[in-house]
Amino acid sequence: MFKHYTMNQVILPLDLEMKLQVNDIAYAVNHVVESIPEDSFAEFFRETGCPAYHPRMMMKVILCAYTQSVFSGRKIEGLLKDSVRMMWLAQGYEPSYRTINRFRVHPEVKELLRQCFVLFRCQLVKEKMIEEEAIFIDGTKIEANANKFTFVWKKSIEKY
Repeated sequence: MFKHYTMNQVILPLDLEMKLQVNDIAYAVNHVVESIPEDSFAEFFRETGCPAYHPRMMMKVILCAYTQSVFSGRKIEGLLKDSVRMMWLAQGYEPSYRTINRFRVHPEVKELLRQCFVLFRCQLVKEKMIEEEAIFIDGTKIEANANKFTFVWKKSIEKY
């Protein structure tokens, strides 16, 4: 005996939030971006032209992709079509890779990303997930992603 399975039947859309786990990273990204003041997004507002995607949604999508080590605009676009957490954050919108990349190079986005980093760090300290002294720069060689070419030196960090 098999469970009922039919491809030709119309189904109602499902709330994607039900598919996410309770401790999913998408909730943390959503909370951080929602805590950014509304006036920080005033620079993106335009009176003319086609209505743009909301900058909060674009920030959520980019930050969530970054948490999964996805940095390519085309791969982020692919995640928007495949990943349930990305679909939930974007609420079904699927911006193209060009739109994602244009948003990323906008001069105001650099400041927004800095604000997100500060807010996220403060949130982690407040919830006692990290200590205040957890972020520092010293002469330590850091290797990541099991690749011998992914280390970072102190002088390189200070220079760039």
